[in-house]
Amino acid sequence: MATALKTRTQMSTEEHEARKLLASCYRVFDMMGWSEMIYNHITLKVPGEEDAFLINPYGLHFSEVCASNLVKINSEGEKLDGSPYPVNKAGFTQHSVFHKRIPEMHCIIHTHTTATMAVCSTEGGLQPTNFYACNFIGNIAYHDFEGVTVRAEEGDRLVEAVTGKRILMLRNHGPVVMGRTLPEAFITYWALQRACEIQLATMSMGKPILVSQDVIDVHQRDLSQVQLPMGAGVPDFAAMVRKVDKIDPSWRD
Repeated sequence: MATALKTRTQMSTEEHEARKLLASCYRVFDMMGWSEMIYNHITLKVPGEEDAFLINPYGLHFSEVCASNLVKINSEGEKLDGSPYPVNKAGFTQHSVFHKRIPEMHCIIHTHTTATMAVCSTEGGLQPTNFYACNFIGNIAYHDFEGVTVRAEEGDRLVEAVTGKRILMLRNHGPVVMGRTLPEAFITYWALQRACEIQLATMSMGKPILVSQDVIDVHQRDLSQVQLPMGAGVPDFAAMVRKVDKIDPSWRD
C-alpha cells in the first residue's frame, strides 16, 4: 500500500521550492493556452537527489496542478512520494530517458500546441522566416514519428537525435524543449512557440522571405546583448508567474 505523500516538514526545502516552481509553470502554460486536456508534460529534476524528478499527475488538467500534487518519480517510473496519482506512461518513458542520459538538462517540456505540431508535421520543419525562428536555425534536432512514445527501446534513438541540441522536434508529433533551469526551458519554449505561430501565419499569406545564413549567424551572436543579467528566462518567467498569481495563486498549495 502506498505511503502518504510527504508533508512539507518531511521534504527538503529544495524539493518544496522545486515543486512550487514547476507548479507555477503548469499554470503559466495553461494561462498561455498551451495545455492539452490532461496530457503533455513538464518535468523538473529534484535538486540534491540523484535520480528523482517531478511530473504532473495523470488525470489532472494543467490548471489543477499545484505544488503538493506533483508526483516524484525515478527513471524507472517508481513513485518516491507515495502519491495517489498515476503517471502517464507516454510522458514518463520519454522524459525519464532524457533526465537519465542528459543529466545537465534539469527541465524538459513536451507539448501539443497547434503551431508547434504543425511545424513538426511540415517538410523542412522550422524555417528562417522570422526573428524568433532565427534564434534556433542550426540548433534544432528532428526525430521521425514512431507512434506514441511508450516503448523504452525508442529512447536510444531519441537521445542520439538530440545530442548537442536543446530542442527536439518530433516529426508529426510535437517539440521537446530542454533547459538547464526551468526559466531557461520556459523562455526557449516561448520563443519556439512564437516562431512556429509566425511561420504558420507567414506561409498562409504566400511565399516567405527567408533570412540568409550570414544574417542568422550575426543574429545568434548578438542575442546575449539583449538579455538581462539574472539568467536566461528568469525575469520573463517571473513576470508570467505574477500574472498567474492575479488569476489563481492556488498553485502554491
